[in-house]
Amino acid sequence: MSVILKAENISKQYRLGTVGTGTLSHDLNRWWHMIRGKEDPYLQVGGVNDRSAVATEDYVWALRDINFEVKQGEVLGIIGKNGAGKSTLLKLLSRVTAPTTGTIKTKGRIASLLEIGTGFHPELTGRENIFMNGAVLGMKRAEIKAKLEEIIAFSGCEMYIDTPVKRYSSGMTVRLGFAVAAHLEPEILVVDEVLAVGDAEFQKKAIGKMQDLSMGEGRTVLFVSHNMGSVRSLCTRGIVLNNGELFFEGESSNAIDFYLNQDSTEVGSGRMNFTKENLGNKELKLLEASITDKIGRVRTTFSQSEGIRVHIKFEVFKSIIGMRFNLKVKTTSGEDVFVTSSHFVTKGGVEKGVHELQLEIPAFLLNMKRYVFSLNAGIPGHKIIIEPIDTLFVDIVGENAGGSDFVEKWPGIVSPKIKWILNEKN
Repeated sequence: MSVILKAENISKQYRLGTVGTGTLSHDLNRWWHMIRGKEDPYLQVGGVNDRSAVATEDYVWALRDINFEVKQGEVLGIIGKNGAGKSTLLKLLSRVTAPTTGTIKTKGRIASLLEIGTGFHPELTGRENIFMNGAVLGMKRAEIKAKLEEIIAFSGCEMYIDTPVKRYSSGMTVRLGFAVAAHLEPEILVVDEVLAVGDAEFQKKAIGKMQDLSMGEGRTVLFVSHNMGSVRSLCTRGIVLNNGELFFEGESSNAIDFYLNQDSTEVGSGRMNFTKENLGNKELKLLEASITDKIGRVRTTFSQSEGIRVHIKFEVFKSIIGMRFNLKVKTTSGEDVFVTSSHFVTKGGVEKGVHELQLEIPAFLLNMKRYVFSLNAGIPGHKIIIEPIDTLFVDIVGENAGGSDFVEKWPGIVSPKIKWILNEKN
């Protein structure tokens, strides 16, 4: 198959805290270097795209030296944590914005669905927006008209098709936007996380349409999602972005494994070391807390189908009886999910020395969201040894939870996979 899209050394630089490229002095400096045939002086500066770090420079590289190619008929999954540069990459590929350095070569039309309402005029009706989007893609009115009824039927917005789009819900807007992008015969379809706004029925329908486009019609699809179940079932290849850099490229299942297994030892993440902090008393001190998978890899992102192991390492300075550690799992907004305790294994006494407690949170319990793990220790009814402290964060990504055959996000703090039984009644 021929290469339909090629990205060569593409980078995107932004100036922090300003609108535009920067100050007048910076623009004049760029111009002066350009007329002398010299390189832009600001290409040699700029921080790494780490949204959690404190900015130390005026410029940041949202993307840096990205290289990959996509063949006709491939479905490429683009995955990574929030702020990794996924949406910036799609905007460059869709020509919404230009790269700071590098070139992008494409063959054929590109249709993009990057965010809710992309390319729609709120004052125009759904029908008028279909014709406008088709014209932007370079299609003749007769071509659009031939596809019109199919687009409307797929979107499920028949009743409101002659109503201004500004009165649509976000779900309706996404439905119509995807229907237009998928049916106006683009050679390359670019879809960002917006499908998550749609309901489960439409997500299943949209994924089926993208599979038809790639396998049946030989179209190319670029797909960004945090839903690993959708990426695994839809994509043939995947790339993993982290802090604006391309960390992995390969088969989609391997890309997902790489993304989920990325080691993280930073504070407040997959492992926390407390040896320099005074967490405890003369009897007990907390040394370390970590999250791993079943084979011991420190991780922060898990599929719903995986068990999560929590390790608590502590030192006892003299034999202590009746103590326990408590682990509270809560949402980032502070809602309690559950609390569990080591009471039954530690109340009888823990001898002097370094010990490790281990517990496993079962698969198919937590829902698709971020959770905070909080620890505390003490002797019930007697003393507090360690005040509650937020130690670990974990992100749960989608898979077949809730007993469904396809990936969908269920409401609620947890999403257990409950066993159902159908009994025959005579």
